[in-house]
Amino acid sequence: MSYGELVRENSGHKKSGPKMKQAFSFPFDLSVRGDPIAMSRRSDMSKPPTPAPRDAPIVAKKEEAAVARAKILVSLVLFLSAVLVGLGIYMIGVEQDEQNFENLFAGYASEVSTVSRQKADQLFRSLDSFAFSISSQAESELRLSNQRWPFYSVPEWSQKAEKLIVDPSTSKDPQVILAPIVQETDRTEWANYIQQNTLSWVQESISNEGIDEQYTIDGVLNSTVPFIYELDAANGYQPTAISRSGESLPIWQTYPLKSDPSVPYSSVGLDSLSATEIADLYRVTKQVSGPTIGITNMTLESAGVTVPASHIMQPIYDTTHSGTAKQMTAVVLYRINWLTYFEDILAGGKGVVLVLRFSCPSDTPSIFSIKMNGSATAILDDSDLHDQAYNHLEYSETLFDPEIDESQVPDGVCVPQLTMHLYPTQEFYDSIEIFVSPLEKASILFAVFGLPALVFFLYDNLVGRRQRKFMHRIAMQEMIVSNVFPKAIRDRIYGRNAQSKTNLDVTAMDSFDSEREDDAPMAELFPSTTIVFADISGFTAWASAREPQQVFILLEAIYGAFDTIASQHGVFKVETVGDCYVAAAGLELGGAIAPADHASAACLFAHDAVNKMGEMTRRLEVTLGPDTADLDLRVGIHSGQVTAGVLRGERSRFQLFGDTMNTAARMESSGERNRIQLSQATVDLLTKADRSHWFISRGNKIFLKGKGNMQTYWLRRTAVQRSKSFDSSDEFSVALADETDYDREATGKQSSSSDLTALENVADGMNKMERLVEWNVEVLTSLLQQIIASRSGDVQSIEPLSDVEKRVGNHGATILEEFVPIIPLKRFNERELRKRRRAHTIDIGEEAKSQLRKYLTIIAGLYKDNPFHNFEHASHVTASVKKLLKRIVNVDEGNGLSSSSHSSHSFDLVDLAGHSYGITSDPLTQFAVAFSATIHDVDHPGVPNVQLVKENTRNAQIYKKSVAEQNSVDLAWEMLMQDEYHELRACIYQTEEELKRFRQLVVNTVLATDIVDKELQELRKKRWETAFSGVFLHEPEGVTMDRKATIVIEHLIQASDVAHTMQHWHIYIAWNEKFFCECYKAYKSGRSDVDPSINWYKGEIGFFDFYVIPLAKKLDDCGVFGVSSHEYLNYATANRDEWKREGEQLVTSFVRRFVEKEKGISRDMISKSLHG
Repeated sequence: MSYGELVRENSGHKKSGPKMKQAFSFPFDLSVRGDPIAMSRRSDMSKPPTPAPRDAPIVAKKEEAAVARAKILVSLVLFLSAVLVGLGIYMIGVEQDEQNFENLFAGYASEVSTVSRQKADQLFRSLDSFAFSISSQAESELRLSNQRWPFYSVPEWSQKAEKLIVDPSTSKDPQVILAPIVQETDRTEWANYIQQNTLSWVQESISNEGIDEQYTIDGVLNSTVPFIYELDAANGYQPTAISRSGESLPIWQTYPLKSDPSVPYSSVGLDSLSATEIADLYRVTKQVSGPTIGITNMTLESAGVTVPASHIMQPIYDTTHSGTAKQMTAVVLYRINWLTYFEDILAGGKGVVLVLRFSCPSDTPSIFSIKMNGSATAILDDSDLHDQAYNHLEYSETLFDPEIDESQVPDGVCVPQLTMHLYPTQEFYDSIEIFVSPLEKASILFAVFGLPALVFFLYDNLVGRRQRKFMHRIAMQEMIVSNVFPKAIRDRIYGRNAQSKTNLDVTAMDSFDSEREDDAPMAELFPSTTIVFADISGFTAWASAREPQQVFILLEAIYGAFDTIASQHGVFKVETVGDCYVAAAGLELGGAIAPADHASAACLFAHDAVNKMGEMTRRLEVTLGPDTADLDLRVGIHSGQVTAGVLRGERSRFQLFGDTMNTAARMESSGERNRIQLSQATVDLLTKADRSHWFISRGNKIFLKGKGNMQTYWLRRTAVQRSKSFDSSDEFSVALADETDYDREATGKQSSSSDLTALENVADGMNKMERLVEWNVEVLTSLLQQIIASRSGDVQSIEPLSDVEKRVGNHGATILEEFVPIIPLKRFNERELRKRRRAHTIDIGEEAKSQLRKYLTIIAGLYKDNPFHNFEHASHVTASVKKLLKRIVNVDEGNGLSSSSHSSHSFDLVDLAGHSYGITSDPLTQFAVAFSATIHDVDHPGVPNVQLVKENTRNAQIYKKSVAEQNSVDLAWEMLMQDEYHELRACIYQTEEELKRFRQLVVNTVLATDIVDKELQELRKKRWETAFSGVFLHEPEGVTMDRKATIVIEHLIQASDVAHTMQHWHIYIAWNEKFFCECYKAYKSGRSDVDPSINWYKGEIGFFDFYVIPLAKKLDDCGVFGVSSHEYLNYATANRDEWKREGEQLVTSFVRRFVEKEKGISRDMISKSLHG
C-alpha cells in the first residue's frame, strides 16, 4: 500500500444553490469571523458614530487633571526609586551572588551524595545476594556430599564473581576473593584439598576470562604453594608456613585470575590474616555479623600515585535458614578503588574537593582528598586538603555504617565507619559570576522604569484590553499553523508576500477559509526533497501484550523525542501513520534549499533518531515492562520530487504525494532493524556534498514491489557521528543544527525528554535483568499501595505474628498437601473502596521498598539460566497477570466496575456487584497472584517434573510430584520469612487471617502452573465444571462465589503462564523456540529420552487444540476478563492456524539454529582453551 493510500482522507463538498462549492475546513479556526471582538469591530464600523454627551468637556478636563497628577506622581516615584535602587543595587547583587554560589554547590553536593549512596547500596545488596547464593548452594551440595566447610569450591566461580565487578581497577590484585575459615586442626587436610581441587576451578576461570597463553594451567599448579603460608618480609617476602595458632583465612578462589610473572608463587593458600588491615576487618566482621569495610592503599603503576582503596568483607554462613543458629564459614573480599568509584558521578561543576574519612586507625592513611572536575577525579593527598574558609558549606554523608551498639564491641575492636565530606574551592567560586552583571543591572533599571509603565498600563488597560485578546488569538492560531504546515504553506495561509513576510494579513486569513469559486487548492511542487520513513520494528508484537495506555506512553515519548530532533536538524514532520514516523527535508524554504543539504539533514535526523530510540526504550523498560528495550527503528530514505499541499475537506491537513513517497516507504519496509537504508538518489546527493564516506553498498540488488531490482545502501552511523564531531564549522551544520548541544544529549549528559520520570533516568545505568527487577518492584509496589490504602494507610508491627509465621509453611507437610479447592476471599467493603481510590498517594516506605527490591534481586538470581524457564519469562507471566487483572470488568452495565489509573502500574479495580467473584474486592488477592507469577519458576532445573522423578533427585524424593513448583514455593517463602524482610511482610499482611490467606493463594496459584500432571488437570477440570455448570449447589452464596474465584485465579495464572501462545505471532514463535531449545538441550545432555524435534510440530497443534484454545474459551465463558478474553481467544486461534501452515519449517529452523549455536559455543571454548 502506498503512502498516499495510507493517509488519504475523503474530501468533503457542500451544495450551495445550483452550483457545487468546495468547502475548506481546518481542524482549528484560521479566520476572525468567529471572534466576537472582531465581529463587534466590524459592526461598529458600519454604524454612525455615537454623539458625545454634553458633559464631555468637563469629563475631558477631569481626565486631563488626573493625567497631570499621575505624571507628577510618576516623577516622584522615579526620583525616589532611583535613590533607593542606587543604594540597594550593590547590596542585593552581592547577597544574591553569594546565595547562588551556596545553592549551586549544595545542588552539586547533593547529586554526588545521592549517586554515591545509591552505588554503595547497590554494591552491598549485590554482595549480600552473592554471599546468600553461595551459602544456599554450599549448604545443599555439602549436605548431599557429606562434606563441610572449608572443603568446598564454588561452581562456576568466575561467571558468578564477574557480575560483581562494577569498577575495574588498574591494580593487578584480585578484586573478588573467596577465603574460607580454616581451623588449626584442618590446615594439613585443607592443604591437600587445594592440591586436588585447584585445577578444576582454574581451568574454568581461564576459559571464561580468555587469558592468553602466558598464563597456563601448569604455571598455576606449579606456583601453588602446598600449604597455608604467609610472606616473610625478612626473607625477601618468601612464602613460609604460618606458625600462628588458631584460625586462618587462606585465599582460595579469586577473580579475575591474574598473575604477575615476577612472583614465582600463586596467591592460593596465602593467609589473609597475615595482613593487619584484613585481620582487623575479620575481627570486626565476626563481631557485627555483617559486612565491614577497611582502608588499604593501592599504587597506580602508570603514575606512581597512591590512591585510596578499601576491602569489603562479606561473611558467608553455613546455613540460610532463618531461626537457625548460623556459623560464619568463609568470607568474600571485594576491593574498591575509590578514585574510579567517584568518576562520572558529577555531571557538571569544577573544583569540588571530596574528603574520605575512615573512622578506624590503620597502618595506611585513613584520610584522602580527591578533587572532582566534572566527571574526572584526581587524588590530591593522603590528608585533608580542603579550604578551611569553606567549612561552613561542608556537606557530609555516611557511605558505610554498620549501626551497632558500641557498648557491645570489645576493647581493641574498631567498628569501621566511612564518611565523605564535600567542600567547594576558590576555583569553583571563580567559575560563577560573583558580581552583578550588566544584564542584571539593566534588569533592575528595567524594573524601576517598569513601575511607572505599570501605572500607565492601568490608565490604558480598558483601551488595550480588547486588542490584546484579539492579538493573542491570532498568535495562538499562528503557532498552531506553524506546527502543522511548512513555511511556504504558512506564508500562503497568512497572505504574506516577499516584501512583507512578517505582517499578518487578517483579510487573507478570512478569505482563505471562505467559500469562493476561484479559491484554488493550496498545493505546490517541490522538485528536490528527501523523505524519511521510520518504522518501529517489533511494535505490533510488543503492543499485543500491553495495555492501551502503555502503548500511547511509548509512542508519545518516542515521537516527542523525534519531534525535537527534527526541529534541531531543520526536518519537517509530516505525520505519523500507526507506528511509522514520516518526515521530509527540503520543504521549509519552498524547495530552495540545496539538495545536498536536505539529504544530509535527513540522514542526520535518521542517525540521531535511531540512537535516541535505543536510549529511550532502555529507560522505558522500567515502566513498560519486558521486551521494551528490544524495540528497534527501521529507517528508509529516498530523495526526489513531491507534490505537497493542503487536501481540503473535513480534518484538513498538509500531505505529500508522488512516487518519491512510495519509494521511501519501500526503502523502509525492505530494510533491517536498527539500520538506515538509502536509495541511489539520496546517495548521489550525499556524494555531491562530499559525504561519500557516510554510506556503504548493501551488496546485491534487492527487489522492491513496483520498482523491480534496486541498488541500495546502508548509512554508516559511525561515519556520521565522526562528521558531527569534526565538521562543526560546516555551513550546513551551522544552518541546520546545534551539533554540540545534540552531542551532549546523545551521550546522556542532557535529556530532551522532560516527561521521563526519575525512575526511567536511573534505568540508563541498568542491565536488562536489573530493569526487569525494577519493573517487578514497581508492579508489586502499586499493589502494596492498594493493600495499605484499604487499611487507612497504616502499617503496624507484625511482631505478634512471629509465632504464626513460624508455623505457616513449616508443619511437616508438602506444598501439595496444603492445596484447598476453595479459598475464602475478602468481601466488598464500600468504605475501603473510598480509601483505595487514593492508593497512588500512599508511600509504602523506603525500607519496605528497599526490602522488596532486595528480595526480587535475590529471586532473580535464583532463577537458572534456562532458555525458557528464567526470570524474563516470569516477568512476562507477571505482565500478563497485570493485564488480566486490570481488564476484569463487570458484566452488568448497570453496576459497572470502577476503574481509575494514575500511572502505568496503577491498579484500582473494585467489583460493585460481585461479578468478578470478589477477586477485585481484595487487593491482597491481586498481590498474591502477581507475586506468585514472579516466583513460580524459581530454581527451575530446565527439565520437566517427570524427568526429576525419574532421576530421583533430592527434591523429587521430598515432593514426589509437582516437584519444581513445590520447590519454588518453599524457596521463595523461606526467604520472605527471614528477619530482614520484616517491613515488607508488614505491608503484605497484618493479621493471622491475612497471612494464611496470602499463603494459601500463593500455594494454589503456583501449583496451578503444573499443567502436565494429568491427575491435577483432571481435578481442576471437574472443579471448573462444578463451579460453572449452572447447577444449583446447596451451599451458601459466599461459598459458591469463593469456589468460582479460586478456580478463576488458577486459570488466570495458567493463561498467563502460556500467554505467549495467545499473543502476537512473533511473540509466540520467539518463546516457542526458547522452550524448544530448553527441551532439545535436555535431550542432548541425556536428561530426556524423547527427541522433541520429532513430534514438536504435531505436539503444538495438540497443545492448542486440547489446552490453549479451551483455556481461552473458559476465560471468555466465565465473563470476568472483558475484551481480553476475546483478544486471547482470537490470537490463540490465529496462531494455531499459522503454526499449522508454517510449523514444520519452523521446527527445522529451530534445530538448525540450536546446532549452529552449540557449535559456535564449542568452537569458542576450544579457542579459548588453546589460546587462553
